[in-house]
Amino acid sequence: MSRRQQPGAGWGSAAQPEQHYLIEPRYLAGGGDLRHVAEYLRASGWTDTTRRSQAAFVFVSPDRMLRVAYQPPGGWQIQGAGTGPGSPWQAALSPQTPVEIVAGLTDTLTKARSAHAPNVWAPLAEHGWNTERGHHFTATAPDGNAMVQYVQGEPGQQHWWIGARNEHGSVWNATATPTTPLHLLQGLTTALADPEPVMRPRGHVPPSHRVRTTSVSVLPQQLSAWQQARTAAARAATWARNQATATRSRPARPAAPNARAR
Repeated sequence: MSRRQQPGAGWGSAAQPEQHYLIEPRYLAGGGDLRHVAEYLRASGWTDTTRRSQAAFVFVSPDRMLRVAYQPPGGWQIQGAGTGPGSPWQAALSPQTPVEIVAGLTDTLTKARSAHAPNVWAPLAEHGWNTERGHHFTATAPDGNAMVQYVQGEPGQQHWWIGARNEHGSVWNATATPTTPLHLLQGLTTALADPEPVMRPRGHVPPSHRVRTTSVSVLPQQLSAWQQARTAAARAATWARNQATATRSRPARPAAPNARAR
């Protein structure tokens, strides 16, 4: 939602309302503002390890096991070290992947895993995506412009593939190793299938007849307030999680002696 797709481009620099556009489907909306991802990670206690000379950013989780990086022109690189043999994983998303969809995965990295078994395909089916079980398991958006696929190749070649295209060709794509935790991929497909439009400023609307746009006038302080609400939610969730961890790790207090005991 910024004028530039770089961290540090100041929101709220103008006092007058600015024209923005609500775009749907979101998977054809273009990249968006990188801080949608970066500031949530920062608010969740992740460490910014970006070198000052780099245009990209790099964030590392508090336990140093997870890494999220954006490096133009390559795009997003998200990695997990894993805790056992064969468990390291990684996902790569091209630069024009909408940040709201990237955040579906990266926001999930900061949260505790649900006790329920993850299902990558459930959010897609819920929103009417067409599934096909052939050589590869595939889900296609109702408009045919986005796809999720688990590619069954030779041993060592299996992988996840997600992508979108418009009348001009491929818009973005993402790949993930088969060891990528399924709850993270479910976070991504939940964001991918979400029918809510996303906002882009004037000049950042993709030149495609396959997107639907609604013009809105937005004050800079409104943009700032929306971002602050998102980061405040991340801080609150991190504080609650840290408090719960501290409570579990605190040793039990011994029972007070009974004054009447003989």
